[in-house]
Amino acid sequence: MRAVTWQGKRKVSVDEVPDPTIEQPTDAIIKVTSTNICGSDLHLYEVLGAFMTPGDILGHEPMGVVEEVGSQTGDLAVGDRVVIPFQISCGSCYMCDSSLYTQCETTQVRDQGMGAALFGFSSLYGAVPGGQAEYLRVPQAQFTHIKVPEGPADSRFVYLSDVLPTAWQSVEYAAIPEGGSVTVLGLGPIGDMAARIAAHRGHRVIAVDRVPERLDRARVRGIEVIDLDAVDDIGEEIRAATNGRGTDSVIDAVGMEAHGSPVTKLVQQVTGLLPDALAAPMMQKAGVDRLAALYAAIDIVRRGGTISLIGVYGGMADPLPLLTMFDKQIQLRMGQANVKKWVPDILPLLGDDDPLGVDSFATHELPLEQAPHAYDIFQKKTDGAVKIILKP
Repeated sequence: MRAVTWQGKRKVSVDEVPDPTIEQPTDAIIKVTSTNICGSDLHLYEVLGAFMTPGDILGHEPMGVVEEVGSQTGDLAVGDRVVIPFQISCGSCYMCDSSLYTQCETTQVRDQGMGAALFGFSSLYGAVPGGQAEYLRVPQAQFTHIKVPEGPADSRFVYLSDVLPTAWQSVEYAAIPEGGSVTVLGLGPIGDMAARIAAHRGHRVIAVDRVPERLDRARVRGIEVIDLDAVDDIGEEIRAATNGRGTDSVIDAVGMEAHGSPVTKLVQQVTGLLPDALAAPMMQKAGVDRLAALYAAIDIVRRGGTISLIGVYGGMADPLPLLTMFDKQIQLRMGQANVKKWVPDILPLLGDDDPLGVDSFATHELPLEQAPHAYDIFQKKTDGAVKIILKP
């Protein structure tokens, strides 16, 4: 089969690799019909290469049709149309019973000290082959799937794999009071969808980015936007618009590679030049993130407000302004999205009226063979790239 493979920093290729096979009774094989590139994939493309091996298959946002099932896959059947969540979870352990599917005790990557295994996301999360491919082996398939109806285009449902539940959780964790306000930092796929969800719920949303096309996407949906490059102090700008208080909540949808952190960016780049045997422990034990977005969130949120971190952070030695956080009585929530916890809430919004605009959410739909080009424009934020669907 053809699959998108990691070959080095800022280098992916589409290669011929062996077809996946059933390895455990709880496995299933799906024929992939659509698969997305996620902002988290760019961390592997840029910063987290020390945890990758050339030839690793990328991707964790696929959907398709079941081709084969093991003997213990529950009611999953050949021919079912399914979306595959990005995390692999059993559905029956203590953590899964608590709807903490990203902490599944059956698939936890204990040798790395990490939570549930993820598709296509480095040795940190189990080195499980990903879904940017013609076929995908799905472990724990009795639970790791979402059945969707036949008929509507893939774009109606494919975002259930990550974008929709991740954005939904970010809004839930933000604890925005009824009729309250939220600042969304970063209008990549997650920030864009989080802004849409918060606005759909009736909250005042102020969205911040520096890419004109991304600001325009939010603006046309009636969301207030601020061009970060057009203001001197984003905190002062937002306080001026909120009676001097700041918004009730802030969603940081940027994460570890924020602009405005030049020294840390240099450290990350130098680390990326080291041999993996040196770079990996450095990232795990002494790694630092570019924290400009998080620092901005701490400044922007009102006293007693909540910050929801949904952008991925990976540093183990990040300096935080705890005096300010304590003094402002900030509440902080974070974590990978527990996909299947939120699916029942989201599915009613995927009807024909399409209030969240999922049918037109993708900016690009490209053949799998164009994955190197797709990664390039997404990473560089060129050609208006916000969300890219690859079609095997």
